[in-house]
Amino acid sequence: MQIYRFDPLQDARWPKLLETHRYASVFHTPAWLEALRRTYGYKPIAFTLSPPTGELKNGLVFCRVCSWITGGRMVSLPFSDHCEPLVDRLEDLDFLIGCLQADMEHQKWKYLEVRPVNGIFTRKGEASGFRNAKVYYLHSLDLRPELDDIFRSLHKDSAQRRIRHAERLNLVSQHGRSEQLLKDFYGLQKLTRRRHHLPPQPYAWFRNLLSCMGSALEIRLAYKDRVPVAGVLTLRFRNTLYYKYGVSDARLKNMGAMPFLLWDTIRDAKKAGLEEFDLGRSESDNEGLIAFKDHWTHIHRQISYWRYPASDSLASSEDWKLRIAKRIFTLMPDRVLDATGRLIYRHIG
Repeated sequence: MQIYRFDPLQDARWPKLLETHRYASVFHTPAWLEALRRTYGYKPIAFTLSPPTGELKNGLVFCRVCSWITGGRMVSLPFSDHCEPLVDRLEDLDFLIGCLQADMEHQKWKYLEVRPVNGIFTRKGEASGFRNAKVYYLHSLDLRPELDDIFRSLHKDSAQRRIRHAERLNLVSQHGRSEQLLKDFYGLQKLTRRRHHLPPQPYAWFRNLLSCMGSALEIRLAYKDRVPVAGVLTLRFRNTLYYKYGVSDARLKNMGAMPFLLWDTIRDAKKAGLEEFDLGRSESDNEGLIAFKDHWTHIHRQISYWRYPASDSLASSEDWKLRIAKRIFTLMPDRVLDATGRLIYRHIG
């Protein structure tokens, strides 16, 4: 076997592979890769066992993250909840991973990172020299049952009653891709990130997502008397809807705006004939977020991000740096925090 490199933004075979491969997701798409490139300068590169003149049958896509602060590395993929290797045979994956590991000796990469969900990479794990670097929970909601059955399956207090409460308050839902919706969404995004002691992602990231993803992206906001209360940003690929960002004004959380928006999103997804609602990843220690998603679905799995080479000291160092950084972010005024977000996220990927 021989390994080949190609640019997934230029090779017309890549979108064709995504149309049919069972593990393909919105995070593999050229639109998502282009948004990463425009915003953070990450150059995508894919590896395959298919020769350039033949049909593309498999692929493993990465972005090069070049940073003088955090070091150079290959990540599959930055700011993506998951990115399954598009490989069907275990022996093919072994060969691809082995070639990349050998190539590290000639490159200035700090590590390789792979973010699988349920494919064959999870069978390998530490046997390939990778270590389990981060653990998340991934929730999904089956949209195939009747809408009334889905509603009855939701938690009565934390979902059903809060949805009805929001309706009684006459919250208004608006959705689309307008510049005003993006501005209102970003205003809530800054409030949410401040609440989590983190700088907001740069506005350019959301603007580039809007431009690159086209009709596959939708912003949905809940308003009370024209005041934005909460918002979600979703992505669509094939028969799956992806919940990527959720934002809110904590001062108005008793209105039930987020359950109201999620239910509104589910209804529209059903009308569009979608079959799955990917509710996104939750950090394993974020008990509040995990509990919130558990109120909407009983379908969840544990997923791991794998790194090579294995290094416990690297993970410990990153955790320590994040704790220190959060303390510093807490003390920053909003304008400085916004500027910090524009500077640091390309180094985080």
